[in-house]
Amino acid sequence: MMNIPFSPPDITQAEIDQVVEVLKTGWITTGPKTKLFEQRIAQMCNTQKAVCLSSQTSCAEMTLRILGIGPGDEVIVPAYTYTASASIIYHVGATPVLIDCKKDSYEMDYDKLEEAINEKTKAIIAVDLAGIVCDYDRIFEIVESKRDLFKPSDNPIQFALGRIIVMSDAAHAFGAQYKGKMCGEIADFTNFSFHAVKNMTTAEGGAATWKEIPGIDSNEIYKKFMLMTLHGQTKDAFAKNKGASWEYDVVDTQYKCNMPDILSAMGLAQLDRYEAMLSRRHELIKRYNEAFKDLPISVLNHADHTHRSSGHLYFVRFIGKDADYRNAFYDKMKSKGVMCNVHFKPLPMFTAYKAKGFDIKDFPNAYDMHKAQLTLPMNTVITDEQADYVIKCFIETLKEMG
Repeated sequence: MMNIPFSPPDITQAEIDQVVEVLKTGWITTGPKTKLFEQRIAQMCNTQKAVCLSSQTSCAEMTLRILGIGPGDEVIVPAYTYTASASIIYHVGATPVLIDCKKDSYEMDYDKLEEAINEKTKAIIAVDLAGIVCDYDRIFEIVESKRDLFKPSDNPIQFALGRIIVMSDAAHAFGAQYKGKMCGEIADFTNFSFHAVKNMTTAEGGAATWKEIPGIDSNEIYKKFMLMTLHGQTKDAFAKNKGASWEYDVVDTQYKCNMPDILSAMGLAQLDRYEAMLSRRHELIKRYNEAFKDLPISVLNHADHTHRSSGHLYFVRFIGKDADYRNAFYDKMKSKGVMCNVHFKPLPMFTAYKAKGFDIKDFPNAYDMHKAQLTLPMNTVITDEQADYVIKCFIETLKEMG
């Protein structure tokens, strides 16, 4: 029996060498490696700037704060997502409005999204689930059609855009493409995760990118991110060390969520290998798809003439089955040494969101997708032999379960 972990990090000597190099310099917190990492992410995403922070969550929360979103505002978010997509809305004092999935889809119902917009709506957080860029054409069509309802707060970016802001929770989607554009240049603001289980990892970390906004200097947005994520301090440690004076100011009481050079060094090595890793993920997707094509399951479309996903997660949905079936299937796969996962429990199923008044009965499509969903191991550490073992165990278990 083989033991197949779900999502081990793909760490090679290249990452180790980069980290050791940083350790030897004596400069291990935010410094030149992080600035270089930001430049390379911006280059890959076709944006002028990128900011690297401690997590996707911190990137997304700081984005909301820079946008001036807070008490009295509403932010629309899918019910079918991880809690980080919505918890940040509570952090800034705004109100999340959860949207059910479209029937037989993991994406939110865009018609219901359109209906939910009112004068309090300041932003929409779309989620690029499993690394597949969602339908931003439709989202932007909706926000343009609702310009007359938008009431900007006293915030220059809100005034400049003059409409609801479109944010992307692209925690799964670094490197994904849609209609010739890279994830990171599609939504107004995009936030990535580099957590240990992600396609590209810095162990912990994330990045924010944004499109150019007429009348707004991207360098000023970058400076706001820097101030907000280092206590409102006008110089970081590296700048003080290299500058003519130690003197600095604290211009606001802010937060602490910067990315250190040790983690950025790992990310730089991962970026060098990223296209090869992404190609390997798509090889595995094709391998799974071919093996499963005649089975009574549905899988996601990770690539066609319009898009290429980041290949982050391989979802399987059991047609006509319930949560008991899915859970028993998970247990059988585990007993054979294959670790699977479930992505995700819709937010209204969690205690925290129930306490805030949400009820899963109001989100029937999200529950219907969740109850029969299983995620198979797919990563760039797995070998062809191991992938074939996953396929063998899956088909065997499907026969055993009936």
